[in-house]
Amino acid sequence: MTDIRIERDGAVTLIVMARTDRHNAVDGNMSRELADAFREFEASDAQVAVLAGDGPSFCAGADLKAVDTDRSNPLTLEGDGPMGPTRIDLDKPVIAAINGHAVAGGLELAIWCDLRVADEDATLGVFCRRWGVPLIDGGTIRLPRLIGHSRAMDLILTGRPIGAEEALGFGLVNRVVPSGTAREAAVALAHDIARMPATCMRGDRRSARAQWSDTEEAALRREFAIGMTSLQSDGVGGAGRFASGKGRGGSFDDI
Repeated sequence: MTDIRIERDGAVTLIVMARTDRHNAVDGNMSRELADAFREFEASDAQVAVLAGDGPSFCAGADLKAVDTDRSNPLTLEGDGPMGPTRIDLDKPVIAAINGHAVAGGLELAIWCDLRVADEDATLGVFCRRWGVPLIDGGTIRLPRLIGHSRAMDLILTGRPIGAEEALGFGLVNRVVPSGTAREAAVALAHDIARMPATCMRGDRRSARAQWSDTEEAALRREFAIGMTSLQSDGVGGAGRFASGKGRGGSFDDI
């Protein structure tokens, strides 16, 4: 790996974009490294991943200076997305730790993740609108699903920047934290999630993601089938711990 860094903190894998001289703009090599890193995470015994960026920005999008050169991002209908992992359907959750700018393809990377923690001075937006560069890493699909069609159109059509507080109001980010602490907060959140019974957590996540393409009846059937598996692996034991007095009053300390 030359453009990213992988760190392990117990049950959490930290994947860090480290092309700071380009504000972590992604070229072909970095795209491949990101995809490989998330496949490695999926195959590992880590429970949750955090995607972060070194330097002043989370990610400034695709490296436009690499377009039409031997460093260009992959542009094929099959295989990995131009930004790398955006077509990979992981079975484990990923949290984006957003500092500085998460724009254009960088925004698409952030919304590929399950949750987003942003510094209070972070900026998000479809900045590629200015250059006629399209959203081809899931932006036109995931953004409306996350924040609703009308708000997504506001961002997609105008390309305007929005700050962390407005993004929080939209539901585009899940947490806003003091400047410079997004990575720390995202890792702490990842550890909180990693403590949960894994089969049940992943099953509920899989059901929530899969239902977008289903009728309500089909989604309910899938939810039940997945839930029966996790009920046996995690739920019966959890119910027993509750019955013995654990977790009373909403406590997560002794689950």
